[in-house]
Amino acid sequence: MWADTDRMFPGSRRGTMTAMAAAEEIEVDVAHAMWRAGDLVVDVRTSSEYAHAHIAGAINIPLDLIPVRARELPPGQVIAVCSLGNRSRRGAKAMARAGREAFSMRGGTKAWARAGLAIVTGTDPGERDGPSAWRRLRDRFGR
Repeated sequence: MWADTDRMFPGSRRGTMTAMAAAEEIEVDVAHAMWRAGDLVVDVRTSSEYAHAHIAGAINIPLDLIPVRARELPPGQVIAVCSLGNRSRRGAKAMARAGREAFSMRGGTKAWARAGLAIVTGTDPGERDGPSAWRRLRDRFGR
């Protein structure tokens, strides 16, 4: 998995990308690898757009609130997303200006969904990998 991101970001180390990559656009496959590694996904759309459909585990910080709320985020890289990728570029740049290592995912949640990756609805972030195997069994058999 890391071989792909290492090739795309020469000089990167496992778990971190180089500072030069801040506010760069990344493809869905790179964003997915970062998501699987635990990097934070921030959906910069309005709360109603977020509730309609968002990447599992993504938190919602509307674009206009990023300058104020970027400092509240836990440390680490941030992947900004929106519907198609336009607002997320602005969001990633705003987070980079606030001192965060931020990336914008090209194609947005629509590209993520087209790739068959986890999308959830509602106001909660949802679980990144869906319910655990134990929870699925419990729900299936009612125990």
